[in-house]
Amino acid sequence: MTLEGRDLLSLGDWTSDEVTLVIERAKIQKRMWMQSSNRPRPLADRAVAIIMLKPSMRTRVSFEVAVSQLGGTPIVLGADSAFSRNESVRDTVKVLERYCDCIVLRTFDQSHVEEVAQHASVPVINALTDDYHPCQVLADLLTIEEHFGVLKGLKLAYVGDGNNMANTLLLGGAQVGMDVTIACPPGFEPLKGALDRAQQIAAGTGSALEVERDPREAVAGADIVVTDTWASMGQEAEHDVRVAQFSGYRVDAALMALAKPGGIFMHCLPAHRGEEVTDEVIDSGQSVVYEEAGNRMRAQKALLSLIMG
Repeated sequence: MTLEGRDLLSLGDWTSDEVTLVIERAKIQKRMWMQSSNRPRPLADRAVAIIMLKPSMRTRVSFEVAVSQLGGTPIVLGADSAFSRNESVRDTVKVLERYCDCIVLRTFDQSHVEEVAQHASVPVINALTDDYHPCQVLADLLTIEEHFGVLKGLKLAYVGDGNNMANTLLLGGAQVGMDVTIACPPGFEPLKGALDRAQQIAAGTGSALEVERDPREAVAGADIVVTDTWASMGQEAEHDVRVAQFSGYRVDAALMALAKPGGIFMHCLPAHRGEEVTDEVIDSGQSVVYEEAGNRMRAQKALLSLIMG
């Protein structure tokens, strides 16, 4: 199996074996990096454009360090230097691909990263859109497997807004045979297209997928409990209204106690402590949020190695 030259726009575009390949490569590279001075540098003499139209400390640093550790040159571009001065997407991409061997894009609309991939002759990686966050969920799956030793058959409960994380956890969970329940208030459900695609994948992997209103029902017996901020980037004006609408969806010690003994808590960060999660949970021994954040770089190193040959 090879992923050379492939785009990663959504985990729904890949097969279960391809998702698993990235996770397995990440585990191997992580062991090599920690245990040996003979570290792989498959990106030597290669350049990767990292375009940040949405700012993010974790995305920028994890990709920039990943590219550097693999021997490549990261070229970080912001909104003022990429897709600027009303230049068309096609013109920007056709120039950029002559300088760089891969394009990593963190942006707003999923259609934007899809348009970039349509015009690019080099691989394109979705580093987050309003609809999907595939690199984060690859890191999450790596973290879960490191903790439990398996993925298939585990139960994951996501509590909160049916946003890009909920959409991608449905897809990623289905790809590896995990059961995924999304607990959200009415009007904040995951994308229908994401749920439909996840259910298609689940038919072949045996995953059980569900959208639930009651967070207690969702978390009961879960191996993994996940949440995310209630107001994502670009929704700041809705913050106070959303806090009221998500009342009852906070992950606190009482809710976490309904998970299985040995269950873990995850959050892609940044967290709004006291809103979607309490300090008591995020700072507890069940929380793996910092390991999860560290695995962003590990999963992205594996992804870059595979798609760039």
